[in-house]
Amino acid sequence: MTLIDSSLIQSNNDNLNRHVANDYEHLGEQLARRNIDIEKIRERVAAFGVAIPSWGVGTGGTRFARFPGVGEPRNVFDKLQDCGVIHQLSCATPTVSLHIPWDKCSDWSELRETANSYRLGFDAINSNTFSDQTGQAQSYKFGSLTHASPATRAQAVAHNIECIQIGECLGSKALTVWIGDGSNFPGQQHFRRAFDRYLESAHEIYAALPDDWRMFLEHKICEPAFYSTVIQDWGSSYLAASSLGPKAQCLVDLGHHAPNVNIELIVARLIAAGKLAGFHFNDSKYGDDDLDAGSVAPYRLFLVFNELVAAEHEGVAGFDPAYMLDQSHNVTDPIESLISSATQVQRSYAQALIVDRLALDAAQESNDALLASQTLKRGFETDVTPILQRVRLDAGGAIDPIATYRESQYRLRVGKERPAAIGGGGGIV
Repeated sequence: MTLIDSSLIQSNNDNLNRHVANDYEHLGEQLARRNIDIEKIRERVAAFGVAIPSWGVGTGGTRFARFPGVGEPRNVFDKLQDCGVIHQLSCATPTVSLHIPWDKCSDWSELRETANSYRLGFDAINSNTFSDQTGQAQSYKFGSLTHASPATRAQAVAHNIECIQIGECLGSKALTVWIGDGSNFPGQQHFRRAFDRYLESAHEIYAALPDDWRMFLEHKICEPAFYSTVIQDWGSSYLAASSLGPKAQCLVDLGHHAPNVNIELIVARLIAAGKLAGFHFNDSKYGDDDLDAGSVAPYRLFLVFNELVAAEHEGVAGFDPAYMLDQSHNVTDPIESLISSATQVQRSYAQALIVDRLALDAAQESNDALLASQTLKRGFETDVTPILQRVRLDAGGAIDPIATYRESQYRLRVGKERPAAIGGGGGIV
């Protein structure tokens, strides 16, 4: 089926064109007084993109329950279709990150052709050794890459290598490895041996990487293991990535940190070490609750992008982070949440781009704490909406993507073709 009727997008844009032109011109005048060229900012924002997680277009859930929505995707082709809608309207999500085996199919060439038809490519491939699959010989109940059993570790390594092979078929250039390995009781696991086994297994996976690939190591402070996790913070991730080699880097998920941790400082440290792989963007209130990006702490997201733009500005060698959303949409339409989050990530990037770097450097070097803070705040408090709207308009997207999506009744249309999912027990999509 078709995605969103282009005539609907055009009609809605026609109603807003004049306002966008006026707002863009007015913002351009404001920025010009600060010696900022709005056209250069627009060009950089237009070139920026964030990947969609394939699992993100399904309704999420908690350990207690999941309440399916209308027209949920049945397979990876349905997921690509929903991702195509997000990119068609937002023009900010040009790639999709698959999760294996959730997204397995019988014809990878067909999947790649389907993605091309939606103007989509493929980002990092995500492996899954944190849950058992049908017919699996060894169980991951007590670990995968760090399991005491060599057979279980070998099975987990083989799965990751299979993910690399699938990624090569699709044009991906990275493998993301997150494991749920850890312990729930003191004494259950020998900490040093478990980490050593992780390194041994990871070296085998690393050896299978193509020359132009990277390996993203993702950490998580807790869950599903609540006493200890093997790769529990950026320090363990950095130790592992350093042991593996230059193609291994550390992925930062904004929800995978202890409360009140300074995430932007972690980002800066990884940039300095040449080990920043990229991001899983989301937000959190109490823990790893995978809320929509910027829904709770938009200033923190901006501060992360301030570090990224500073690295760009300073020409840090090898700086090439990957960007992806990673959220659980329990009570909203996933497509709407992903559009909103992609726009918020774009917004934070644009705000960071208009920070006066010379003024900020001068304030920092002269120990003028208040002026340095105010210089940052000025970028954050600038409404860059006209830039984002202009970027979408120029790319053929929707000036108001969520309003256009709702008017299209896409969700109701796919609901007639996709059988209703059954709710019940906990778990995420």
